[in-house]
Amino acid sequence: MRSVRIGVDTGGTFTDVVAVDEQTGEILTTKTPSTPANPADGFLAGIAKLSELDGGGGFDVGGIVHGTTVATNQLLEDRISGLGFITTEGFEFILEIARQSVPDGYGNSYFWVKPPRIVPVHHVRTVGGRLDHLGEEVRPFSEEQAVEAARWFRSKGINAIGVCFLHSYANPEHERRMREVLWREHPEAVISLSSDVLREYREYERSVTTLVDAAVKPVMRTYLANLSTRLGRPFSVMKSNGGILSAREVVNQPITTVLSGPAAGALGAALIASTAGHESVITLDGGGTSTDVAVVIDGEPSITTEGTIGRYPCKIPMIDIVTVGAGGGSVAWISPEGTLKVGPRSAGADPGPICYGKGGTEVTVTDAHVFLGRVPPHLLGGEIPLDAGAARAGIEALADKLGLTPERTATGILEISAFNQSNAIRQLTVKRGLDVRDFPLVTFGGSGPLLACRLMDILGLPSVIVPRDPGNVSAFGLLTVDVKNDYVRTYVTRDLSLGKAAEIFHDLEHQAAEALEREGFADPVHIRSADLRYYGQGYEVRVAAPAGEIDAGWRDQVVERFHEAHEKLYGYAYRDDPRHAVEWVNLRVSGVGPITRPALRPLDKPGAGATSVRAVHFDETRDTPIHQRVALGPGASVRGPAVIEEYGSTIPIHPGFTATVDAYGNVEVKRD
Repeated sequence: MRSVRIGVDTGGTFTDVVAVDEQTGEILTTKTPSTPANPADGFLAGIAKLSELDGGGGFDVGGIVHGTTVATNQLLEDRISGLGFITTEGFEFILEIARQSVPDGYGNSYFWVKPPRIVPVHHVRTVGGRLDHLGEEVRPFSEEQAVEAARWFRSKGINAIGVCFLHSYANPEHERRMREVLWREHPEAVISLSSDVLREYREYERSVTTLVDAAVKPVMRTYLANLSTRLGRPFSVMKSNGGILSAREVVNQPITTVLSGPAAGALGAALIASTAGHESVITLDGGGTSTDVAVVIDGEPSITTEGTIGRYPCKIPMIDIVTVGAGGGSVAWISPEGTLKVGPRSAGADPGPICYGKGGTEVTVTDAHVFLGRVPPHLLGGEIPLDAGAARAGIEALADKLGLTPERTATGILEISAFNQSNAIRQLTVKRGLDVRDFPLVTFGGSGPLLACRLMDILGLPSVIVPRDPGNVSAFGLLTVDVKNDYVRTYVTRDLSLGKAAEIFHDLEHQAAEALEREGFADPVHIRSADLRYYGQGYEVRVAAPAGEIDAGWRDQVVERFHEAHEKLYGYAYRDDPRHAVEWVNLRVSGVGPITRPALRPLDKPGAGATSVRAVHFDETRDTPIHQRVALGPGASVRGPAVIEEYGSTIPIHPGFTATVDAYGNVEVKRD
């Protein structure tokens, strides 16, 4: 019986499963429709299907890693209720005050109305007691008010509670006493403390991040407990920061899973690209519901703490990903002004696009591809037949309303979707001072490769790389990930005390070591970093901090890295200007438990697969060669117009482009 590690990525439309043989490195992949009502059903169906592929003999499973969208979807769909907030007396309106910044696209504040707060003001309770910014007690904690607040929440049946006291990043004592009162007076409560979730200053962001953690905690605990019971064995969960953690630990910090699947995709694509000789790339994960874009530089995806999920700022470390509602299931619709729009609303997995034949009535991006002949009349190798006639009827009805031909309408749907994806890529490149023309694009996911040629035209990309089994790259990425935890401590100063810095780093590394010891790592790796800014700036820049002794040389090296990073980001630095002092803001430690990553094997020879012909519309409708990807060996070349099909995805090659297969089986598309 072969020993394997399994990755399961639950998406909005499909659940992807990958198994890697721990002895031979052989990779097995499959997909199954997601089950939004209970994602655990799709998870278990995928594992059962994987076993059937191996002849039903079963596996000796060495480990399972799960990428989940449960927390993400709850936030994106705004399914938050029964949430309470406890904060310092006199600060009950911190959520209403929020920040003065207005989102892009509104011009000025007259046209923007603040969205409802994550917790309505009548579900906020305050408790007396006060700490200063150094953590010194100014007023004692009010046990009486704490008891009163706990009993009020119990009487209202509010069981998910976030606690954020002023300056608790410097001293968590008052928050911990509040938790003890809640345990005693309201034992059913699920509690999140800001000093546990995000020990960092900026009260508004820390409050919202803590409340998001409290909001998703009940749902995640229920889901993971249900999955653990049905699976009958321990498993790990992918985190937004590019690491994994055991399910028993992640239930205590569920906010860390909010970009679980997209993070795995970026890491899997980074490993595939670097193996093929591309260290810096843009990754694009196109699914049925959305498209996720990330930038990989020197083999590592960019990390941010300025991310948002839906309308909620989340300052936890996460891979810097931009998500747009531009997937295969994105719905085409006509605005009140009579213009064609695509997304962000999706038909999802149920009922799905019209061509699925499951009751869908709205035209989607997938229907446009089917109508134009760019995807086969079935998905997953024939497992899911597509109703091309229904897709045609839907496109023709939409075309009549627009006064266009069906071909123009379908092409327009795809063009709008391509521009939506290109705008996401620009947000992570042009807006960050990167030239998009310097980066190959690694595109994957079921719908990711479908618009590859148009994205090259729109953005001027040098090439597009489509990995083997592109629909399963996110699931494969789950098996390339180390165990990882992040810790932060705010320490704002222009005159860094080396002793104090050493004390904070030692404390953070001790916390990291304890957590990784529970995961079975006796000798973890600690990675330091620091957030710095010029005095007077509102936000900071994160730079790597070296390991070893913290002395004057260490401090000078970190400061020089800050100058370099600031100059790269903003075009200037104040190295030799004493009027602009450098201010330290946060010290950080990532604790890493390394795993053995699967080795990608070169493609030795092509498999069996015949070339056929189908009517496909690009600039015109013509009989077009249809190649089976499995039959294309290393060095094989396909010139457009053509279509390359495989089990989980399709690559349309437009006229004027050529696709070449490299030594590892990746398809690289370039202009002629």
